[in-house]
Amino acid sequence: MPQEHIIEVEELTKRFGPVTAVDAVSFTVAEGELFAFLGPNGAGKTTTISVLCTLLRPAAGRASVNGYDVVKQRSDVRRSIGLVFQDSTLDEYLTAEQNLRFHAYAYRVPRDVREKRIAELLDLVELSDRRKSRVRTFSGGMKRRLEIARGLLHSPKVLFLDEPTLGLDPQTRRHIWEHILELRKQHGLTIFLTTHYMEEAEVAGRIGIIDHGRIVALDTPDNLKDAMGGDVITIEARDNDAAAVELTQKFGVTPVRENGTLSFSVPHGDKVLPRIIRSLESPVVAVGLRRPTLEDVFLRRTGHAIREQEADPMDGVRAFMAHRGRGH
Repeated sequence: MPQEHIIEVEELTKRFGPVTAVDAVSFTVAEGELFAFLGPNGAGKTTTISVLCTLLRPAAGRASVNGYDVVKQRSDVRRSIGLVFQDSTLDEYLTAEQNLRFHAYAYRVPRDVREKRIAELLDLVELSDRRKSRVRTFSGGMKRRLEIARGLLHSPKVLFLDEPTLGLDPQTRRHIWEHILELRKQHGLTIFLTTHYMEEAEVAGRIGIIDHGRIVALDTPDNLKDAMGGDVITIEARDNDAAAVELTQKFGVTPVRENGTLSFSVPHGDKVLPRIIRSLESPVVAVGLRRPTLEDVFLRRTGHAIREQEADPMDGVRAFMAHRGRGH
């Protein structure tokens, strides 16, 4: 029996004045799935999550979470989700325990389960020994773990993680991911992740590659890489322009330019590469042959490498505060 879709998005559009941040995107997420939006800063990832979490209203299209319409049934949507922003929204003058208890009050978690739930989640994210410590004494990784615990306190159906490891060192990022994957294993939680880190997207069941507000590819990581059509060959020639023309004319490939090299995909690259090198009139400086990666997929689908600017960590918070300021 096929899984139900816990998130459904159809022709969703969001504009800010003349700028279209999300441009008629459509996708679904199955219950229990780990789904990732992969894209650079400004691609529309945070805006899409903000609409799905009822923090922003769409300009057009429709979306539902856990069967509830994000415009017409906002309160039901909010009770169904947990959300971890790019930047901390914890009260740093309260203790870890107090932050969780305040959240429990806000979501009306019953008293008879509240303290037990707080203890379980602090144990899950390995912060039990710091439950009485003020959050201002925590490291960035500890704060992120506490925010994940807070997002799970009211037992949501879907956990939204907007760039959950942005700004953290690689070791802390790995530690955060250990917790994320463990809680999914324990609770069968649906997780919607946004990231610009390729290695994070790799763990997802499916990836939607988003750029300039549009989804340009959506499939499993393996299928996206298989669709590249074989091995990836990179060539650096003394005259890359001339080499690109030759490659197109002689081998029917359209190289993508990146950092002074030409890259393209061909089946059985180990057999084709020697013929290519012999055939090029432009002297070859360097060559490479490898299996395709998600970076290759992104480059092929968008025409450029993922831009490594850090997303503005306050975007989600601004949307949340603006939403509260409107009295919703």
